[in-house]
Amino acid sequence: MIDEKGILFVLSGPSGVGKGTVRKELFSRETNLKYSTSMTTRAMRPGEQEGVDYFYKTKEEFETLVEQNRLLEYAQYVDNYYGTPREYVEEMLEGGHDVFLEIEVQGALQVKENFPEGVFIFLFPPSLEELKDRIINRGTEAEELVLNRLKEAKKEIDMMDAYDYVVVNDQVDLAATKIQAIIQSEHCKRERIASQYKSILEDDTL
Repeated sequence: MIDEKGILFVLSGPSGVGKGTVRKELFSRETNLKYSTSMTTRAMRPGEQEGVDYFYKTKEEFETLVEQNRLLEYAQYVDNYYGTPREYVEEMLEGGHDVFLEIEVQGALQVKENFPEGVFIFLFPPSLEELKDRIINRGTEAEELVLNRLKEAKKEIDMMDAYDYVVVNDQVDLAATKIQAIIQSEHCKRERIASQYKSILEDDTL
């Protein structure tokens, strides 16, 4: 029997491209996927649970983990740290679960530097005009901020070469289906399973 480890899949793309929506659709279909729980220094909010919503740490604890290179990526927003704990991800992978990380582009590039064996998927908008419409339709941001987000999106799209796959999010269900196909094909890659199959051939009882 092949004892296959899980694979880390990283979904990234510009703000407004629909990463969260595609991830939810994917998780409604894939039962072996584990969503990567982030770590934060912000206070726990009512109804949140340790290890479910976040792993909660003090600022000092978080900074120690950074120094020890025990985070795959981290960033600071409004005086609080957020990051992806390496140990949690590795435990899930060793247990045979695929781990799915939905993250902004800068964070994904950090993960690639710290965990290059992951599979990196860039979610691409059908067009910049469509991306602009999606950001505007959120109704939460002023026009100046929308323009700034679009400028940032263009820079992030230029970083697409750092990724293994590109999926256009023209329809959520189709984008999720393409990501499912990526997951299946990655598990069939020769380099992932060749050594395990060769060990079967070396079994003297056969």
